[in-house]
Amino acid sequence: MSSTPVRDGAVWLAGQLRDAVRERGGAAVAVSGGSTAPALFADLLDEDVPWEAVSVWQVDERIAPDGDPRRNVLQLDVLPARVYAMPVTQPDLSEAALRYERTLPDRFDIVHLGVGDDGHTASWPPGDDTVIESEHCVEIVPEFHGVERMTLTARVVNGARRRMVLAHGVGKAPVIRRWVGGDETLPVARLEQTDTRVFLDAGAAAELGQ
Repeated sequence: MSSTPVRDGAVWLAGQLRDAVRERGGAAVAVSGGSTAPALFADLLDEDVPWEAVSVWQVDERIAPDGDPRRNVLQLDVLPARVYAMPVTQPDLSEAALRYERTLPDRFDIVHLGVGDDGHTASWPPGDDTVIESEHCVEIVPEFHGVERMTLTARVVNGARRRMVLAHGVGKAPVIRRWVGGDETLPVARLEQTDTRVFLDAGAAAELGQ
């Protein structure tokens, strides 16, 4: 099978999950949605993963009804693991965020992330550090790209043992160049660099070195 960033990411992620299960008896992973997620999850299913010992949480989710095609959780149906969906249909979103916070593990083994062409990761909005710097583990983003969202905060994401960032397409090239170049105004720049593995395709990496 040919190597691609998505495929390489799936192989790496599967290895991290196996290591967590072997070392700690179970694996806790938080996953994002986005355009690369379905391909990543499909490739992950081709790997040797002890799914019975894996639990999956969401990094972020849109505040939308169950079944709404914008919902990230719909992409998780393929994973044969226990999935903790963000309770975004509850009438009291602040209480829902606190309830979800209580389901989180003490520390994630891996957090899977993407990066938007505006530099966001998770649902951390550019130009506003309120969510990123929150002392809570889960926050509600009032409106971001046209919809309210629930998201894990930086204290949770950066507290994980490992992080992976997956980006593809030439549309991501400018923001990847800014990130690698040290642009601290980007939300993605708030990720801890240590123990963060980045997977880029040729398009996303097209402006590196310029």
